[in-house]
Parts: sequence; C-alpha cells; structure tokens
Amino acid sequence: MRLHLIRHTAPNVPAGLCYGQSDVPLASTFAEEVVDVQRRLGTLLEGRAPSRIYSSPLSRCTQLAEACGYATPLLDDRLMELNFGAWELCRFDEITDPQLQRWYDDYLYEAPTGGESFYQQTQRVADFLDELRAELANENSPEGEVLIFTHGGVLLGAGIWAGLFTLAEAFDHRSPYGAILTLEI
Repeated sequence: MRLHLIRHTAPNVPAGLCYGQSDVPLASTFAEEVVDVQRRLGTLLEGRAPSRIYSSPLSRCTQLAEACGYATPLLDDRLMELNFGAWELCRFDEITDPQLQRWYDDYLYEAPTGGESFYQQTQRVADFLDELRAELANENSPEGEVLIFTHGGVLLGAGIWAGLFTLAEAFDHRSPYGAILTLEI
C-alpha cells in the first residue's frame, strides 16, 4: 500500500503571517500549480485509482483535491496544519505575547498560546497514520494507493512517523507547496 501525501499549493497570504489552521485563500497561481500536481500525481498512480482519498478540511486542501478529480475526500481534522492558537492570522513581527520567544527558542516542544507544539502535531498525525494502517490491514488489501491532501507540517509528521528523519531533523526536510511525499506501508 502506498500513501501519497500532497501538500496544498501556495496560499494567498502576506509574508510573515501566521495562518496554520486558518482557512486562507489560494494564490492566483493555483491553476498553474494544479497542472503540475496533477502531472506528478498521474505519474505516481500510473493509471491506478486510489482506494481512499483523505483531506484536511481546510479549503486550500479540499480545493486541490477537487481540482485533481476528487471532489468528496474523507475529511479529518488530524490532517490540519499546526494550530497557532491566539497567533492565528497575526503577523509574527506584530505578536507581543511573551510566549513567542519561548516558542522561537523551542518550537519543537513549546506551543503557541492556545495552540499546539510541533511535537503535539506529529502525535496527531501519527495517530491518523496508525489508525489508517490498522484499517488497511483489516481490509486484506496489501496493494493500492491512498491520497492525502494536507499541509507541510503534516508531511513532516508523516516523515517522522515513517522513520525518514527524526523530530530534531524535521525542519531540514520542509516540502515546497504542491510537494508529494510517498510512503510505503
């Protein structure tokens, strides 16, 4: 079984904006970016239809899924980006919360005020993937494709889950918008 985790395309947000779980619009380049994602996904699938399609409920992911031909993916909140809590939709350089410096000093384990740490995000991603692996094992279908339309932080969490890199190494493996991470399970 192969999982293809597809990061959404570029959002239309100003540089430095903290938008994690906020539902922000996609950039005007969406149509061009979709063509590239469709091409790469088509090559990976080699004509095989996916057995399941999942998505973060945020529109930047569901719109990409729909543009790729999957209008009704299964939505799961565990596939959402990091929850920045009180900092959502604030510019980082305008946040006056003293927690910001603690977060900068240890963004792996410190959480934004009212949000979650990166470690906590990786745990919810691992929970989703463990549950998915168990469900797929119960179906006795060792082959197939699963598509997951999601966010950059989720791709990092999946890479940690799969043993591709450690939590400490994660941010050396950030994916560009529209990236696809394929895992064999």
